[in-house]
Amino acid sequence: MTLRYVYDQDKAIARAVAASIPHCDPRGFPANTRSIGILDRRNRIVGGILFYNWNPAAGTIEMAAAALPGAYWFSRETIRRAFGFAFSYPGCQMVKMQVLADDDRLLHQLSGFGFDRIFVPRLYGRDRDGVLCTFTDDDWAASRFNRLPDLRQKDAA
Repeated sequence: MTLRYVYDQDKAIARAVAASIPHCDPRGFPANTRSIGILDRRNRIVGGILFYNWNPAAGTIEMAAAALPGAYWFSRETIRRAFGFAFSYPGCQMVKMQVLADDDRLLHQLSGFGFDRIFVPRLYGRDRDGVLCTFTDDDWAASRFNRLPDLRQKDAA
């Protein structure tokens, strides 16, 4: 299946991702969120990756992602574009993700990429623990997913 990546639809992608994450804050994501939208061949948004809370002093950025249930969107190319985009920020040295502590599937996937995990009690409220997952530019440089030419923020298609 052919996917198309868009970088200029930040508000629409942020709304779609927020709507797909049940525990997402009803206010959604910050206004200055940047995104990568993943579209199918019918130009439907089937997935999205958000980048927000950029901290230039620390060189960190937060990331969130979601997709329509059953949608094909999570490919090697999607992974390469997501981390290529994040680490294209000047001085970005770490990507952070917050994950529910009971989301075993996502935590397993992130561990497979090389994310480190830090358990955080009550991250999502009094009765909901979370995990802070971190991935550095050094992790990305050594990753098996970082082997193709860098497209940065532009779609080659």
